[in-house]
Amino acid sequence: MKKLLIISFLLISGAAFSQPDIYPAPQNKGVIAIKNAIVHVGNGTVIQNGIVVIRDSKIEKVGAGITIPSDAKVYDAQGKHLYPGLISPITNLGIKDVSGMVPGTNDYQELGTLNPSVRSIVAYNTDNHVINVLRTNGILLANVVPQDEDGSNQLISGTSTVVQLDAWNWEDAAYKMDGQMHINIPSLVQRRSRFFMNSSSGDPEKEALEKLETIKQFFRQAKSYLDEKGHSVKNLKFEATKGLFDGSQKLFIHCNTVKEMLLGIDLAREFNFKPVLVGAVDSWQIAGLLKQQNIPVILSQMHALPASTDDDVDQPFKTPYLLQKAGVLFCIADNEGTTRGRNLMYNAGTAASYGLTKEQALSAITANAAKILGIDDRTGTIEEGKDANLVISEGDILDMEHSIIDLAFIQGRKINLDNKQTQLSERYQYKYGIKLKGPEKIQ
Repeated sequence: MKKLLIISFLLISGAAFSQPDIYPAPQNKGVIAIKNAIVHVGNGTVIQNGIVVIRDSKIEKVGAGITIPSDAKVYDAQGKHLYPGLISPITNLGIKDVSGMVPGTNDYQELGTLNPSVRSIVAYNTDNHVINVLRTNGILLANVVPQDEDGSNQLISGTSTVVQLDAWNWEDAAYKMDGQMHINIPSLVQRRSRFFMNSSSGDPEKEALEKLETIKQFFRQAKSYLDEKGHSVKNLKFEATKGLFDGSQKLFIHCNTVKEMLLGIDLAREFNFKPVLVGAVDSWQIAGLLKQQNIPVILSQMHALPASTDDDVDQPFKTPYLLQKAGVLFCIADNEGTTRGRNLMYNAGTAASYGLTKEQALSAITANAAKILGIDDRTGTIEEGKDANLVISEGDILDMEHSIIDLAFIQGRKINLDNKQTQLSERYQYKYGIKLKGPEKIQ
């Protein structure tokens, strides 16, 4: 018992005190210019020998052959690639740390089944040690989602917030507050867990439909409540749904099979909500319907086996191309628990090997993600007037072998790209006198 307590303390201490010398960059005041870069705008356009001028936090000019202001601090990116900051659209970053081993470091789900008033942002921990690892890979923004990971049957899990990954606290981090409400469509089939079958002995389809009716009844009651002009007592759960009913908030529907997706779409139609399908493994089968009804899709994890034994083994790799071909707005996520989201760009790279062009794959983790999250007026592409969220890579950012991030800016601030892993690498290279060739830094 004593050993377990010591191990737990060390794990918590490591999470709390790691990376003490990595802190947020100060606000940029002045002009920065990046020249001679291969600029990937994010909307399919590529500018050779491009120049990007940043003034304070915004992009002021983008193009080839434009004049660089005399007072600008200039970075020469000769032969390197300049990208919009990558966006992770579905993650528990900052609200989950040491998994189930140390419950005190996890705050990604709540008790109960109907939790619309839960807000992920107030639990977001900017000192989470995973954040800096993602930044080193070019991921600069993330949508932090309250999730039901252990099958506790949360039907409404709460609201998510987009954060920028260089902040002192959650107030600084918030990029778009409470933009999405998340619901989970119950599974219509009995699924085998890692160790045993679902403990339910009843009809899984009947139980799922009953749970779905519970969600509908809740929203019907919430609508009636909000239609009333005044209340002697406020119902916080009903109040939390205002954004869904007035259209300022989107409904993110977590589902996978065709039946689950159709049930989710039907629910959104009944209340005139703005739906987005999350997970959506079988979305390629109803791509025409999704295009017709203008319903976006977030593909949660591509490096996985297909949902059905009848599908091609590489079906998850081909799904982005099929959605692109049908004209469906989609983006790509990486919610794999073991990698903690750091392989986002390699998921997109896989899609580029199965039908998408490189620029389409890039859009799936930049421009498209920004559109779906409702932040495309501020970020997602390298265009004048948008926030200077930029990444410079020595090679193709979608290629695991050549993606080496040299420099990154969040809202014009040059951020520190160190993390615990790079610090440990440098520590032991120094200890054993090993001199490894690192990336050539931009001066």
